[in-house]
Amino acid sequence: MARSFDLVVFDLGGVLVRTVASWGEAHRRAGLPSDPPTDPAFLTLLVGLADRQDGSITSGEFFREAAAACGGTYRVDDIRRISDAWLMGEYPEIARVFDRLDAAGLDTAILSNTNDAHWPRLVSTNGDAEFPTLLRARHRFASLLLGLMKPDPAISRVVEERTGHLASRILLFDDLEPNVRAARAVGWTAERIDPGGDPAGQMLDALRGHGI
Repeated sequence: MARSFDLVVFDLGGVLVRTVASWGEAHRRAGLPSDPPTDPAFLTLLVGLADRQDGSITSGEFFREAAAACGGTYRVDDIRRISDAWLMGEYPEIARVFDRLDAAGLDTAILSNTNDAHWPRLVSTNGDAEFPTLLRARHRFASLLLGLMKPDPAISRVVEERTGHLASRILLFDDLEPNVRAARAVGWTAERIDPGGDPAGQMLDALRGHGI
């Protein structure tokens, strides 16, 4: 059977990597003594800070701005601990997905909207890797390094140019509908993954459905 695709691209959070579902969950995982704030104005203020995922500010700057904006609720180190708690490890069985793709001779990439605090952890090769399966991806693209973020279609073009694959030969797995729609709009095939289900099983089923 002819291969359906030449390149399979993975988002990270919600697809290959487990992340918290909310600021409050990250607060609790960070082990902070008080309850997380529930004031909508506070949470809106946090969202309104400059996005460190596009590289416009560093994580250190974000931690300081967030601490200053919260009116004494958090110290800078508290914000850092919350950020660290955001990543919860790889989803079970995702190595099986890479096994399937390697056996089929397909190229692989990760494409993530992420920041300069999380990215080094995600792709670290020092000592015991925290996320070892991610290192099997042959290409690794991060929003903060490109200065572009999904769903901007320009980021898809960067992936095509740097990997040498045509849009019609690329399959994306992502958990966010806007990113899926944007990928389809530029000619990629894209499948949405439900983070609350079994991402590895969903991807294996999708690959089977595409003849892989």
